[in-house]
Amino acid sequence: MLDLRTLQKYDVNKMHEIYDKWPEISKESYEINHKQIDFKNIDNIVFAGMGGSGTIGDILSSILSKSKIHVQVVKGYVLPNTVNSNTLVVTTSVSGNTLETLSVLKSAKKKQTKIIAFSSGGKMLKFCKNNKIEHRKISQVHSPRASLTTFLYSILKVLEPVLPIEKYEIVESIKHLERLRKIISSSNLDSSNTSISLAEYITDIPLIYYPYGLQAAAIRFKNSLQENAKVHAVAEDVIESSHNGIVAWEKPSKVKPILIQGQDDHVNTKERWKILKEYFEENNIEYKEVYSVKGSIFSKIINLIYLLDYTTIYLAIMSKMDPSPVRSIDFMKNKLK
Repeated sequence: MLDLRTLQKYDVNKMHEIYDKWPEISKESYEINHKQIDFKNIDNIVFAGMGGSGTIGDILSSILSKSKIHVQVVKGYVLPNTVNSNTLVVTTSVSGNTLETLSVLKSAKKKQTKIIAFSSGGKMLKFCKNNKIEHRKISQVHSPRASLTTFLYSILKVLEPVLPIEKYEIVESIKHLERLRKIISSSNLDSSNTSISLAEYITDIPLIYYPYGLQAAAIRFKNSLQENAKVHAVAEDVIESSHNGIVAWEKPSKVKPILIQGQDDHVNTKERWKILKEYFEENNIEYKEVYSVKGSIFSKIINLIYLLDYTTIYLAIMSKMDPSPVRSIDFMKNKLK
């Protein structure tokens, strides 16, 4: 079992201290006095961002999936050809210097879409100032991935007039974060910490199964495993995997399945979970289950991300690694300059 001394020894850049404050950061970010904006005549919204910023698009896409707003998430350089003057393009780059997102921003300007950008500064802020594009400056906290709640809750506040998300859903999500912190934070490093238990289970390559509505949490988990714990990870939709991926289990494997489930998944999805677990048990395949909290889809996703992100931090520490440095990403960015 981890102890605080070991955590502090290997988490040199103190990432865990930021995660311990996520509930407060979320509340403060939502309550901060960012100027709101109300775009009219919007047919669809495009969220553009990479890495941690891309997670924000995934989350908002999940939340809006049952609304009448058509949503697309762009993780790359190119805007869909379907965008027009009634499209709202939301670009997010924590650093403000993400090449792919800057390319989307410039394309949106040429296509004369409605645009708003979020960053801590950088080239994105400069471009927006020079072209009179709406921009909101949000401070980075520790690193882009640790800044998720800072940016997410700020964006929710700024776009409140546009997004059909009720305020009670925001408040509910923060209350759930506060409750979860008591279980998974660095002040509770014992066997009752579910993030530590999950980290201890991950001894080889984790394979994350998820239902459609919780895709944002699963993809974020995969990304955080890669960035924080420096391990390979795979994420698969449980329904789609039933038509292909499950066949791989016919061969002995060290892959560790993790089943991310919602408290009220669709009845057909629940049936699929039941069958998958039955298959694992009949074939002596160990698996781990993770359940969302009860509440809105937003509460489910952000609380799963909190639990799973902390899992990746603990996994890094157990491997005697600092979760913060991402030297491979730095190498890639330096080559792309």
